[in-house]
Amino acid sequence: MKYLKNLGFNMYPVIIAGLIFSFLFPTVISAQNTPVFDNLKQKFEQGMIFRADFSHRYEDSFTGETQQNDGKIWIGKDQYKIEGNNQVMVVDGDISRVYDASKNRVIVSDYVEEEDDFAPSRMLQGVDESYSISETAGSGNSTQITLESDDPFSVFKVVTIRIDQEGRPAEIQAVDQAENQLTTRFQGGEFVEPDNNLFELNEPESAEQIDLRYTDS
Repeated sequence: MKYLKNLGFNMYPVIIAGLIFSFLFPTVISAQNTPVFDNLKQKFEQGMIFRADFSHRYEDSFTGETQQNDGKIWIGKDQYKIEGNNQVMVVDGDISRVYDASKNRVIVSDYVEEEDDFAPSRMLQGVDESYSISETAGSGNSTQITLESDDPFSVFKVVTIRIDQEGRPAEIQAVDQAENQLTTRFQGGEFVEPDNNLFELNEPESAEQIDLRYTDS
């Protein structure tokens, strides 16, 4: 979300949610799905929530710079929540809310997928029939799912998803068209039943509220 980036929100953790949304939506590459892939997506279709600690590394191929982020993440079929770097971000499909503890403020905005570089819809533009998918055995009884595309308009050239023996995402590695590399590892991941209060910010009453939602003039 460019408007959130301009307000100082760290965008790199949002890539994680976008990646998972992309590869778990039920309408994607349905003809090529594999058993492990299907089982993973089914959990989201059933309303389960995946929660985990994460470590995310972004490597810029042009500058050589890297950025490391750590935090916690919760992902459902249509919403996600990320905690890290003194910030909490919640997206429910219609509204985005970000709490910045360092500034004690909440930014509320309409969630506009067209303005989110890592929104599910935009990610799905790349993960379609242009991708080939393969499933191979990995180390420690894990499964490795690889998606590759030769389409220059796809978001990513190669994506590798490692699923552990319990069917949980363990690692996602991706290379985009600019050769930037993204690696996300999940620790303590598990699927849990949804909680009505899970996707709440619970910010202090003293927090400043900044509402950027579009209004009719």
